[in-house]
Amino acid sequence: MNSITHDPVAPLRREWQRHTPAQRISRWLVWLLCIAAVVWAVRSIDIIPEFLADAPEQMGDMLLRMWPPELSHYYPEVHNALIETLHIATLGTVFCFVLAVPLALLAARNICTIRPLNALAQLGLVASRSVNSLVWALLFVAIFGPGAAAGVFAIAFRSVGFVGKLLAEALEETNPGPREALRAAGAPWGAEMLKGVWPQVQPAFWGIALFRWDINVRESAVLGLVGAGGIGLVLDDAINFFQWERVSTVLLAILVVVLLAEIVVNRVRARLI
Repeated sequence: MNSITHDPVAPLRREWQRHTPAQRISRWLVWLLCIAAVVWAVRSIDIIPEFLADAPEQMGDMLLRMWPPELSHYYPEVHNALIETLHIATLGTVFCFVLAVPLALLAARNICTIRPLNALAQLGLVASRSVNSLVWALLFVAIFGPGAAAGVFAIAFRSVGFVGKLLAEALEETNPGPREALRAAGAPWGAEMLKGVWPQVQPAFWGIALFRWDINVRESAVLGLVGAGGIGLVLDDAINFFQWERVSTVLLAILVVVLLAEIVVNRVRARLI
């Protein structure tokens, strides 16, 4: 048998090459652009040094005002607002899938072979992701008025881009063999999707749904700041009236709900996937 010897120094041996002048100039230009961007940003946002120096003291004063939390404020006002927040997140997630699934089918190039429809669907998914949930909430508050309906639509339209993009990628990664076999047997397009594609994307579908619902619980907690219902309304009122003990109660309630949602999502995901 031939003995194989390993040289421990071999991984450290590498061939060093000097950068070309063009590469060195490019690297320095990148560093200069980064420094210029930082300097420009600092000058543009107009930071007041006196406020920065006073910030630790103000933060400590606020924390003292927030302790102890006013737990008697939790029920019924905070409790009902939390339930509404969960309803907004859940309904928004369900409505999001109603919109995202057709867009994902159109965006997946192996499902829809018409390139203009692919581009149009991709444009819709990008447009959804490019607008923040608070901006969507402001738009729907202007349409529907303040309340939970605006929050549901804001969550749904914000989530469409995220869900549709991930679903489209999962569809494009499916094995074409089952679809081709079903097509050769004369199966209609719906049967191809149900029997040939759905079993392959089902784990990704449920994983995306649970993950997006978890995100939506967090995002729906702040929509009330712009009048879109949920716990954010209670938080905004407490801040506006400087009721810091109530602010800490609301923040603790949001933290508990987010942690519970994380636990639920992980356990359900472990069972389904």
